[in-house]
Amino acid sequence: MADEHENTSPEEQALADEWAAALAEAGDASQDDIDALLNQGPAAAEPAAPRAPLEDFASMPKAGGAPLGLEGPNLDVILDIPVSISMEVGSTEISIRNLLQLNQGSVVELDRLAGEPLDVLVNGTLIAHGEVVVVNEKFGIRLTDVISPTERIKKLR
Repeated sequence: MADEHENTSPEEQALADEWAAALAEAGDASQDDIDALLNQGPAAAEPAAPRAPLEDFASMPKAGGAPLGLEGPNLDVILDIPVSISMEVGSTEISIRNLLQLNQGSVVELDRLAGEPLDVLVNGTLIAHGEVVVVNEKFGIRLTDVISPTERIKKLR
């Protein structure tokens, strides 16, 4: 490579050697491939963090044909991780002009009918629908329709 590019610094040569080794591990790499990677600039020199594939839990084998529950050892690790749960009454889109005109007593019309079930979101992902109830002078929600775990995993993709 030094014959082709006489102005190559030792740092660039070391980087080229690293890329050549990485490409050789990944498969056959030509000199043109290495040169193209070097010409992409310093942003390409830093490889992105590897992303683990999302496992398809729906296709995992079930022990003895019975559905897997919370008793499985794999879930013990994540059971205490906190998640954010929220209930959404409805939503709407308004212009910034109307947003700036809102004040105390303003009414914003939502996209839901009165009496329609609320959306229950966990970390922004819909998991259920429910209705508002009052328990010990506090608001609560009674779940009326829960989305299956298989459907929840499909929504993550």
